[in-house]
Amino acid sequence: MPQILKKNHLEIQIDLPTENYRFSRFDWTGKIVSVKFKDLLITGSENNEGDPENVLGKGLYNEFGIETPLGFAETPIGGWFHKIGVGLLKKEDAHYKFDKKHEIRPAAFKITQAHNRLLIRCTSETMNGYSYVLEKNIELNENSFTITYTLDNTGNKKIITDEYAHNFMAIDKAPIGNNYSLQFPFQLQPTQFIETVNPEKKVLLEQYKITFKDTINETFFFSNLTGIENATAQWTLKNLKNQLTVRETGSFATNKVNLWGTKHVISPELFFTIDLAPDASVSWSRKFEVFQTK
Repeated sequence: MPQILKKNHLEIQIDLPTENYRFSRFDWTGKIVSVKFKDLLITGSENNEGDPENVLGKGLYNEFGIETPLGFAETPIGGWFHKIGVGLLKKEDAHYKFDKKHEIRPAAFKITQAHNRLLIRCTSETMNGYSYVLEKNIELNENSFTITYTLDNTGNKKIITDEYAHNFMAIDKAPIGNNYSLQFPFQLQPTQFIETVNPEKKVLLEQYKITFKDTINETFFFSNLTGIENATAQWTLKNLKNQLTVRETGSFATNKVNLWGTKHVISPELFFTIDLAPDASVSWSRKFEVFQTK
């Protein structure tokens, strides 16, 4: 059954690895389905009409290797490759598609519960010289919580990939529009964006901030917000109507920040680059703060 971490005004609901979502895209370890602050929901879902088949994103789902999963390129058609945090996926096409339904051989998961904390360990099979152990520790504090990741390379090949949290944000279910502002600690570089999708021209790009001209009706997307520069991994989303603020801060510098959104949800994404030698280990964290200003 779902796990609830609750302290003061903050409540997090977490699905365990084999509960509900078991699709082949997002990490199964500690699936944060929803976050509430003072009983107000501050996260949403990829599809506002629901997800009866449990194949879409919600809450604070994260993903490893959205473009190139571990070992995909060298795996023959019909073979198996790693999707970190999920298990082995069967390769059926020459090009990887993150939204394709792949056949899955799930990894092994171990769950450790403690007061205001949940630790989930994911241990992979060995395939094509790759194997790993992933630990995700979710810890609730006063008005914040921290997700700490540790990845051990237990194979004999280097692990080169990345990880990000999709962050499906919707404060108090408010539609995305001029009641929101999204701020970054780095200067936006529109001329260096790899992709810009802004069909209604309602997403307004300022020097350090993104605002909205009106309520969004169509999907928007911007990639590579920092240009080619490394930057502080942070975003701050404010709901101007109820003065509620959500902030994510990574323990790392990032050279890739994307932003996706639609009418009912906005998703700022901070990418962490992984380049891990055999027998080596790397740890990083994401801290989420929620607070209200007068």
